[in-house]
Amino acid sequence: MAFLLEAAARLPQSLRAIIAGHMSYQVIARKYRPQRFDEVVGQEHVTQTLANAIEQKRIAHAYLFCGPRGTGKTTIARIFGKCLRCKNAPTTEPCDHCSECLAIASGNSLNMLEFDAASNTQVEKIRDIIIDHVKYVPSSGAVKLYLIDEVHMLSNSSFNALLKTLEEPPEHVVFLFATTDPEKLPPTILSRCQRFDLRRIPSALITKHLAQIAKQEKVKIDEAALHAIARGADGGMRDAESTLDQLISFCGDKIEETDVLSMFGLAAESQILKLSKAVLTGEIQTALTQLNELAQNGKDLGRLLSDLLNHFRNLLIFQISRGDLNLIEVSEAEAAALKEQSTLADTGDFTRILEVFADTELRLRDAASKKIMVEVALLKAIEARNAMPLDAVLRQLNQLRGGQNSAGGSPAQSPATERRAPARSETAGAHKPAESVFIAPDTAAVAALAETPPISADLAGLWNKLVEAVSRVSPFIRTYLLEACPVSFDKNTLVIGFDPEFADHLALIDNPRNHTLLQTKLAEIGHPNSQIKFIKAELPADRVRAVPPAPALASADASAPTQASKKSAPATFNKNDFKNDPLIQKALEIFKGQIVEVRA
Repeated sequence: MAFLLEAAARLPQSLRAIIAGHMSYQVIARKYRPQRFDEVVGQEHVTQTLANAIEQKRIAHAYLFCGPRGTGKTTIARIFGKCLRCKNAPTTEPCDHCSECLAIASGNSLNMLEFDAASNTQVEKIRDIIIDHVKYVPSSGAVKLYLIDEVHMLSNSSFNALLKTLEEPPEHVVFLFATTDPEKLPPTILSRCQRFDLRRIPSALITKHLAQIAKQEKVKIDEAALHAIARGADGGMRDAESTLDQLISFCGDKIEETDVLSMFGLAAESQILKLSKAVLTGEIQTALTQLNELAQNGKDLGRLLSDLLNHFRNLLIFQISRGDLNLIEVSEAEAAALKEQSTLADTGDFTRILEVFADTELRLRDAASKKIMVEVALLKAIEARNAMPLDAVLRQLNQLRGGQNSAGGSPAQSPATERRAPARSETAGAHKPAESVFIAPDTAAVAALAETPPISADLAGLWNKLVEAVSRVSPFIRTYLLEACPVSFDKNTLVIGFDPEFADHLALIDNPRNHTLLQTKLAEIGHPNSQIKFIKAELPADRVRAVPPAPALASADASAPTQASKKSAPATFNKNDFKNDPLIQKALEIFKGQIVEVRA
């Protein structure tokens, strides 16, 4: 010892001053650690409850503090201990000057024992530290406290040994447990404690608290740097304070945003906004260029992906809440960007983009090349933004059907009132009435149909000729006509009926173009200036059977088999007619597709 003292005395005065200053230095996280309930940031729901319990003298025998790291679990437990051990105890305002307050603040109190469960997992240590000593009264005061940090690290045997003591401890004992993973605690322990869940601290509160510390430390730091620190802290005050401490050592008494970004590999807020806008506007080259620039500057791509996720989540909430900024934590610049970018896509687009980024974030940690995976994620996000969901496709198809019905003169129902017609019973001998999917029934035509005699041979022959003529022009329309039945041909008006089971076919065929085609073919077979009318009605069985299922309809004249066999020859399939069919063209337009190959 004498040798060490002599050696220290021989050191230069400047070096001894440096060593003395280093030994006396205290990091910001400890120097500005809250010592009262009102100094704790962002956990008012916990501190106010504990303060009320002290004032009402409703002190429980076990408390459990849960929450992420750096949110104040141990700090609140120590303040609670000071409130119970201060010379003025019980009080919500400890004096911070008496020996008990000072000892608890430094973690050296003999009446508030602290130990780490990760270092004392064995049941023998728990029995030696706690179980065998709880029966001894405190050396002074009325309460003795046991603070166990990271209590979830205890073994099952230790928990079992602690159960009886925890359930019925002596009146002078209070247990304080802290953990970041409460799910690992047995239910038997949880049921014996009053549980307090600490929240992640909002970025705005972290920024405000860091600004106060910087002012006291006489450090000049801009607002953007404070926001970057708070963003990187992810709701942990201790992480933010440690970052500020490190930045002061790195930059001195002046800190700017670029210093924070370069030290911790974060992307600037403006870069995140630019990248997200490129995704929403489909600018692939801009997005990839921006990502390459960030990667070359050493930015953490995992953190970048997390920032993008958070930004698109804010966009989704902003759009759903119609601009309510109380539901999100953003700066003024980001709030203005949210207002602008929220108009570039709808809720479904934001949801699909979030799914792409969330899936990439899960797989990024195992990726050999993170940059390639993030590039692919950006391309997928742009595709997801431009994709059309299935429900939107169905809505457009319904609107297309409704538009054709309106053009053809038939009333249409809104998609909200669509109902599918019930299937035809296989055992029933007669058809049951059912409502159409889109077309309302023509009651007058139904009444007339009931009074008319069965289909005549002339009408059946006319119908067969018409279907055969149409088949040569549009096999697509012929498919629908095979499910129809001629009802009457009076005053140059051909009435064509569809059973309710095929009412959706009626919605597709009843349009001006098909009317013109059928009128042209009627004129070719000797009935010029004719009109076409489609109806939906319950058709008798004989009327439905009047149209045979063969590709070409048979003649009604049974005495001319040779002529009928000629008419029943299969119609030729024209690929150009199929490609040029308006319904096919409209489907290609909706699905943004193209015909690769047409097969008969």
